[in-house]
Amino acid sequence: MYGVRKHHTVVVAAGTSPRAVGQAPRAAEVRLARTCAHRLDARAPTGDHNILPLASAGRFLPRRRRFFALLRIAVTLTSAPRRASVRLALPKGRMQAGVLNLLSQAGVDVRLGERGYRPSLSLPGFDAKLLKSRNVVEMLHAGSRDVGFAGADWVAELDADLVELLDTGLDPVRLVAAAPASLLADGALPADRTLVVASEYARLTEAWIARQPFDAVFVRSYGATEAFPPEDADLIVDNVATGATLRQNGLVVVDTLMRSSTRLYANHAAAAGPARNGAVQDLAVLLESALEARNRVMLELNVSAPDLDTVVPALPCLREPTVSRLHGGDGYAVRVAVPRRGLPELLVALKALGATDLVVSQPRQIVR
Repeated sequence: MYGVRKHHTVVVAAGTSPRAVGQAPRAAEVRLARTCAHRLDARAPTGDHNILPLASAGRFLPRRRRFFALLRIAVTLTSAPRRASVRLALPKGRMQAGVLNLLSQAGVDVRLGERGYRPSLSLPGFDAKLLKSRNVVEMLHAGSRDVGFAGADWVAELDADLVELLDTGLDPVRLVAAAPASLLADGALPADRTLVVASEYARLTEAWIARQPFDAVFVRSYGATEAFPPEDADLIVDNVATGATLRQNGLVVVDTLMRSSTRLYANHAAAAGPARNGAVQDLAVLLESALEARNRVMLELNVSAPDLDTVVPALPCLREPTVSRLHGGDGYAVRVAVPRRGLPELLVALKALGATDLVVSQPRQIVR
């Protein structure tokens, strides 16, 4: 049996049964004690811990005291993380499905509880929590979360000082001012009266009102803002994706305040601090690789030796295509990741240049 002494405190790692002082240690107890001691030594500067035989360490303990099984010490030592966990905020609501799909494509599985708000991730070192988009921004700004997904509109609305790591492009929306067509004169809002503007975005709306040639009163809404005009407000400021909801309520866009999408943000301490920055950047790389794969396809083709120098320059690849000689030496196989956009035209053009056996597949991730 071995003890570990640190600053005159003895920690004893024992087996599964009490052992009296002076009894010969079992081989399993010795192995466990050595493991605990070595774990402590690996996590502290040299000299902070001394491994002592129980005979010499025993003088620091009462003579007749028995040693109980302290397996939890070994568990704590062997499972404690070397760096602090990254506190990740995942969005609830309309952004949740897109973010979870992106994480899955990036190789990060998120396991949601039946009604819980603390999902588990397959990526080690992350402590995840589900929050509403606005709360994600607030918690990142306050520092209680290190990294999270949120809309750029709420970051601007709350004037949060955050570091944008990645624009996923998911859930693209516009923040617009919209009014009933009947209110407009030659497509413009009337400037001869005080207008009532309803919105959930107080700061952005009031800043927009200050730039207008008319007087206006702001009214805060808490959802269903498009239902306010014409009885309860003259116009609204709200986010729109397709504009279908506005059209259904007889509203037309009169101005665009900003464009927004789901983005990955971090607070400054997490983005710059060595304890968490590595894990945060790793997550951004994985997500970016999945987004890159969504915009490209893997194209494989065969081409004869005479046509190779004609086909290769026509390939819009990341760097240079992979070219290998076919078995038997009769031509070449070419493999390249090309943009998804314009793929039909590219396939037709390559066929005309002499490419054959063209195969298109979808990669899951592309890490540049």
